[in-house]
Amino acid sequence: MNTYELKAYEEVQTWRMKIMKRSGMINRLSKQAQNKINSWIPEKVHKIVTDSIKQMVKATLVGSNITTKKRIGTEMSLMKRDELFKEKHSFYRKTAVVEGAGTGAGGILLGAADFPLLLSIKMKFLFEAAEVYGFDTSKYEERLFILHIFQLAFSSEEKRRETLFYIENWEEQKEKLVDMDWRVFQQEYRDHIDLIKMFQLIPGFGAIVGAYANYNLMDQLAETAMNVYRMRILDVYPSDY
Repeated sequence: MNTYELKAYEEVQTWRMKIMKRSGMINRLSKQAQNKINSWIPEKVHKIVTDSIKQMVKATLVGSNITTKKRIGTEMSLMKRDELFKEKHSFYRKTAVVEGAGTGAGGILLGAADFPLLLSIKMKFLFEAAEVYGFDTSKYEERLFILHIFQLAFSSEEKRRETLFYIENWEEQKEKLVDMDWRVFQQEYRDHIDLIKMFQLIPGFGAIVGAYANYNLMDQLAETAMNVYRMRILDVYPSDY
C-alpha cells in the first residue's frame, strides 16, 4: 500500500468500529417503539407497502443503470477515485437539499412526494459510486451489492451488523442471495427516517427540516458507500483488524 492507501485503510478501520458500536439507549428505545407500532399494523398493509417499495426501488435501479456512464478505467488510483466520488457526492447532496427544501415547503402533499424522489436520488448516487470505484453495475450481483450498501446506511443496530457481515464476505455470500428481504428493507429504512420526515410535513418549517435532513442523509450514505468500496478495493476483511 502507498501512503494514501494506508490512510484510507485506517479510516476504514475507524468507520467499521463506529458501525459496530452499540446504539445509545434512546435509539434502542426508539427502535423498540417502532417495532411495537409495526406489530399493530395489519399484515395486508405491510404487504402493500412492501410491494410498493420493492417496485419503486427496482424501477429506480433499472433507470439508474441505463443513465450511469460506463466505466472508469481500472488503472485509476484510489486517491483519484475518492476525489471523483466526493465530487459526485457534492452534486447529489445539493440535488437532495434542493429537493428536500422544495417538497418540505409544500406541506403534506409535496412532503409525501419526498420519499420516492429522495430514494431515486440516493440510488442514482450509489450507481455513480459503484462506477467510480470500478464495479460494473450491469451485473445483477453489483446491483444487489448496492442495495446492501443502502441497507447498511439506514438500518438498526442488529440489521446493520448482519448486513456488514454480508458485505465483508461478499464473494462467499453473494451466491446465496437471490433477492433482498423487501419487507425488512422497507421497514428498516422507514423506521430510520420516520421521525425527521414527520416534521418535514409542516408547511414552511418543513422546508428547513427537509433540506437539513436530506443533507445529513446523503452524508450518511456517502460515508457508508466510500468506506465499503474502499474495503473491497483494499481487500480489507474482518481478519485484518
